[in-house]
Amino acid sequence: MADVPGNSRIDSVLDDPSVVAIARVYSDAFLNAAGDKTAEGIEEFTSLLEDVLAANPQFESMLITGLSNREEKIGFIDRVIAPHSSKFFANYLRVLAQHDRLDLLKEILASARLEFEKRNGQQRVQVVSAKPLNEATLARVKQRVASSFGFEPIIEPQTDSSLIGGLVIRVGNSVYDGSVRSWLKQLAKTIHQGSLHEIQSGRDRFSHPEGD
Repeated sequence: MADVPGNSRIDSVLDDPSVVAIARVYSDAFLNAAGDKTAEGIEEFTSLLEDVLAANPQFESMLITGLSNREEKIGFIDRVIAPHSSKFFANYLRVLAQHDRLDLLKEILASARLEFEKRNGQQRVQVVSAKPLNEATLARVKQRVASSFGFEPIIEPQTDSSLIGGLVIRVGNSVYDGSVRSWLKQLAKTIHQGSLHEIQSGRDRFSHPEGD
């Protein structure tokens, strides 16, 4: 399976449903046009954001904000980006500029990465533990998730010091909580429910004495 270039963890930038829909349209167009060069295209896309725009705020401002009009942005792409990029990627940026969508570069890239992984049978899985897990443990978790769900997981390890022990695993919108904290909460709930049952039973006995 192909690996997605760029950061191992994708931040949740697609919170606005309208942004999700728009970014998905342009990311699908990017992936479909890139074809078998998708991995290289995503790497080029990532490099533009992380190596060029992040390092040169004035370039970023010129390209994605409303301070420049469409013609100025396309001219910037032609002069600064096109000479150092593939023809495909430069043309793609021109299309975004023509449709005033360069402000969604980050969202489009995030959507493209996730869809590329999905098309390759991969899915991101968040593994939360109280302390950092070593590579051997992460490898075992990855193997277990793969055998349980039938896809190739991309593990995103995270730490949460409030956990007493165990793991919390998130796959898509589903959370599988195997932490000790979760177990203790369930135990406390069970004990509480048992106590309420005993109290109610006692009340019933006093309310209805034997022989009445």
